[in-house]
Amino acid sequence: MSTGKGIALVTGAAQGIGQAIALQLANDGFDVALNDVPSKKSQLDAVAQMVNATGHNALVVCADVSIEEDVVAMIKAAVEVLGGLDVMVANAGISGSPSPLVDTLKLGDKLFAINARGVYLCYKHAAKQMIAQGRGGRIIGASSAAGKRAFPLNAIYCASKFAVRGLTQSAASELGKYGITVNSYAPGIIDTPMLQALDGQGDKDAIAAAVAATPTSYMGKPEDIAGIVSYLASKEAHFITGQSFSVDGGMILS
Repeated sequence: MSTGKGIALVTGAAQGIGQAIALQLANDGFDVALNDVPSKKSQLDAVAQMVNATGHNALVVCADVSIEEDVVAMIKAAVEVLGGLDVMVANAGISGSPSPLVDTLKLGDKLFAINARGVYLCYKHAAKQMIAQGRGGRIIGASSAAGKRAFPLNAIYCASKFAVRGLTQSAASELGKYGITVNSYAPGIIDTPMLQALDGQGDKDAIAAAVAATPTSYMGKPEDIAGIVSYLASKEAHFITGQSFSVDGGMILS
């Protein structure tokens, strides 16, 4: 059963933004269910130890968020072991290599399955659980600066992140009557393992130029995203819903 403010579930929690969110929510007083794919089980176990060190409970739940049966089982495990579900953070996502629209993008289907379908399934089944509980809740998803303004050579990625904004607005309009808010966060360039994995010097030069062009000239850290999620998960955020919050150093000033 919960030892603190409630129970949160964070997908893609093995590293980067997801890990930072999970640790922030634990420090805020939540017990946290930690999700990622089975190949990252050892990383999840390490994050679980860090959550436990805060004095709150952690549960490792491996699942592929693009598979509905996995999402149902993941939420069921969190409810049965931790005692319910108060905050769903649909953070899991992947990126593809830049590719012209006219070329075949082999990762296209997988990218949409995880970035858009995965968020949809998490929203859907978290909402069902929260409605059944009757105590409201917070649903939060991962969009992107690329979900607010599209960039060349990233059509499918941009489309998947634009989709999250649409899902968020629609879900917010349906779920408000149950005391459930639905919001998303839209990171700019964040220093994560996914970004560090880029091995093309041209990509790295483009990223450096983009960071330098922002008003802050600062490359974001995962903790910067965790801060806005912390607020959106709080009781104080009860009057905010259907929004997509830019956390991008001013990359997009609109």
